[in-house]
Amino acid sequence: MPVISYELPDRFVAGTVGRPGERSFYLQAREGRRVTSVGLEKFQVTLLAERLEELLDEILRRSGGTAPVPAVTPTELQDDGPLDQPVEEEFRVGTMALAWDPEDERVIIEAQEVTEADDQEAEVGEDDPAIAVLRVRITAAQARAFAERALKVVAAGRPPCPLCGLPLDAGGHICPRQNGHMA
Repeated sequence: MPVISYELPDRFVAGTVGRPGERSFYLQAREGRRVTSVGLEKFQVTLLAERLEELLDEILRRSGGTAPVPAVTPTELQDDGPLDQPVEEEFRVGTMALAWDPEDERVIIEAQEVTEADDQEAEVGEDDPAIAVLRVRITAAQARAFAERALKVVAAGRPPCPLCGLPLDAGGHICPRQNGHMA
């Protein structure tokens, strides 16, 4: 399995390319001049950010506040800049995993390439050595910054319909709460 590894990247962010309603979502890691971008779905960005927040909060709770985990994003790590260009997708993400390494006090994020097995039941013990993985090790502070930015990126999409909550296009949308009339 080819592993693209970043031990302590200069930058690790979620970002988009395109206009709201037509955006493509990416995870992007940068270390020096090396940049890796992997594509994923909007819901995957949301889940990753939420799970990171939960993981960090749990580490903080279990340590009684002694773990090196900030409760909020440090100001110097806030990153609202665009993705590094050009954005060249290495692969599409299928499954993701999170872990905390207590020895190095780092969060480990793994994003695995989507496979046919993601759509079908895989046989137990079946491994495909050609599946790519992006593995990133970041500090707890970097993880807080990642989660904050990721949730902002997701929220910056199309505004929701005040009646049904579905996204509004520039020309409105067919609202199920108005029996198919434009909202």
